[in-house]
Amino acid sequence: MAETEHITVADTSAGPGGVEDPGHSVDIPVVELLTGRGFITGKSGSGKSNTASVVAEKLLDNGFGLLIVDIDGEYYGLKEEYEILHVGGDEECDIQVTEEHAGKIASLALEQNVPIILDVSSYLDEDEAETLLTEVAKQLFAKAKKQKQPFLMLVEECHEWIPEKGGMGEVGKMLIKIGKRGRKHGLGIVGISQRPADVKKDYITQCDWLVWHRLTWNNDTKVVGRILDNKYADAVEDLDDGEAFMMTDWAEQVRRVQFHRKQTFDAGATPGLDDFERPELKSVSEDLVSELTEISEEKQATESRITELREELDKKNSRIAELETELQDARDLQRMAEQFTDALLGHIEGYNPGRTAKDEMRRKHERAQESPSDDGETATIDSEEHDDAPDTTSGGGFGDAFSAFAEDGVVMNGGSEGENAAASADGSDGTAAAQATADTADEATTQATSDAALEAAIVAAAEDSATGDSTPDIVQDIRADIRGLEGKTGRMLAYYKAHGPGTPLNAHFSAGGSGDRTAAYARNRTLRLRGLIEHVGRGNYDDRLTALVREEGEDLDDEAVAAYATQIEQAIVDDETG
Repeated sequence: MAETEHITVADTSAGPGGVEDPGHSVDIPVVELLTGRGFITGKSGSGKSNTASVVAEKLLDNGFGLLIVDIDGEYYGLKEEYEILHVGGDEECDIQVTEEHAGKIASLALEQNVPIILDVSSYLDEDEAETLLTEVAKQLFAKAKKQKQPFLMLVEECHEWIPEKGGMGEVGKMLIKIGKRGRKHGLGIVGISQRPADVKKDYITQCDWLVWHRLTWNNDTKVVGRILDNKYADAVEDLDDGEAFMMTDWAEQVRRVQFHRKQTFDAGATPGLDDFERPELKSVSEDLVSELTEISEEKQATESRITELREELDKKNSRIAELETELQDARDLQRMAEQFTDALLGHIEGYNPGRTAKDEMRRKHERAQESPSDDGETATIDSEEHDDAPDTTSGGGFGDAFSAFAEDGVVMNGGSEGENAAASADGSDGTAAAQATADTADEATTQATSDAALEAAIVAAAEDSATGDSTPDIVQDIRADIRGLEGKTGRMLAYYKAHGPGTPLNAHFSAGGSGDRTAAYARNRTLRLRGLIEHVGRGNYDDRLTALVREEGEDLDDEAVAAYATQIEQAIVDDETG
């Protein structure tokens, strides 16, 4: 690094606020420039960006470090003469960076003394640009505390980051922090703006040196009058391009100066009618950006891996959805097969509409009971009384049952789709389907409750008959079915009725069971086979008493269905409280 103590950036100028003998050099102390706070302002076209570029060129000529926050993409022209690292968000930059690169950018700038242009003009997402700038500023401040090396941060259009009015974001807070506390760590800052009235006055008034180029807006000239003097507020409107009033703490005076013209390509000049020729720009060495490239590659690899994992997750979720659909279809087919078996058994038993309520109740229990006893054992009903095979061709025989299931899409030929579907549904070797074919009625066996439970149901029905109970047959049948349930199974039904959708394990536990999965699902299956509950999704079940009444009483209107369902529900309550 050169041992330069001052850099020459301008000459004195004549005119209001100027000197009688113009042309003298205007120098800036390097230490004051690198570690202090500066402000350069002026309307568009007045020369403020040229002044900032002259300061940058002089520092680069002498090997001093700086970082330029370029908001309009007009500083890349410095690469015409200097090996300066240009980072940003598009392909025009030496390398594209994100907030993950902030630490390395700060390290290159402070530890390796690499001059950097941070071009935020190339980011379409303003939040992305602000996040990157915030992280870079934080890293510079943190590393400057340890490095203690004079370094300048030059920020274009600073009114966007540290506004006079409105809220200040994280970027502005960090820049203000650098302005207030960076000096003792060797980190200086220069803010550049074309609207001084819009820049936070706390920042302007704390600056060590200020440059006022031409301003014409009344609000802006008032700021000049408040900080310099009213005579400068009028004169600032008549300054020529590149002219400015310069106020510094070390000179303790206001001077009218003419800044030198920058030597490098003016990328910020307003386009004219002449042909535009971009000069050949210097490239930085590959070694300089190799570590930044590694960061980009690591980020890309991480993003690719995240994409792959998301795709895998989507596939797994899709497969889960397919399996859930298949499971529900299997359950529906299982239920269809079980209903079909019930229909065959009902025909075998010779259902007689004129039989007594007591006989009908016994028939239902012998046909459908399969609740496990407390010790987990099951009983089978002797099927010798069903030796007589029904006529499968005449009306009211098997033909009706086959026709009913054919309407549901079940094909009943040998090796049929109905048999295969039923076997697939319960994971068996086809036993349920074999029953559905009814080759022999002796094979149709069902689980039954204990003799005590069946006897209690029969006695209850007999009592209703003896007292002249006028309850409709549908209600009596279903209530008898419920009363015939083994204790824990009945209490599981009461749980579903009282609490709504729930899992078999929760219902079993609430009914006084141990929560054993096998026992819970066995009892739950008893309720489901009788049509008292149904699967409602995600492993939850709910009562379907109203639907059951509607199925049993096809000619009932909604009011009657609701009334009958209420009577049945009351039976559950009575059993629980009795």
